[in-house]
Amino acid sequence: MIEPYETALDDIPGAHPYPRTSRYHDVEIGVHRTADGTEVRYAKRRLLPKLPEHADEHVVNAGERPDHLGQRYFGDPGQWWRIADANPVLDPAELTAEPGRAIDVPSPGGFDV
Repeated sequence: MIEPYETALDDIPGAHPYPRTSRYHDVEIGVHRTADGTEVRYAKRRLLPKLPEHADEHVVNAGERPDHLGQRYFGDPGQWWRIADANPVLDPAELTAEPGRAIDVPSPGGFDV
């Protein structure tokens, strides 16, 4: 459970570059300096941990979208990226493009590390 004071930090500009619910929240932020000295901040490479053996499986139904899966399994449509990471796909629409496809669903606690 996220404490209220922690979520308040998400509302302060500069406190976190990404909100706590973002897949990029814990990613290290790098700084690139251009030839004219301008600093450009970027998210460094994000490595995905191994999916646990006990991951659930979901068979895609016609008309489902990634946000539907986020709501169903995590109670938040914005958490679709957890399922995209588990499969993995570049475009989240690939998750639900083919009805009948079986996709892995990680536990709400996430991946093994």
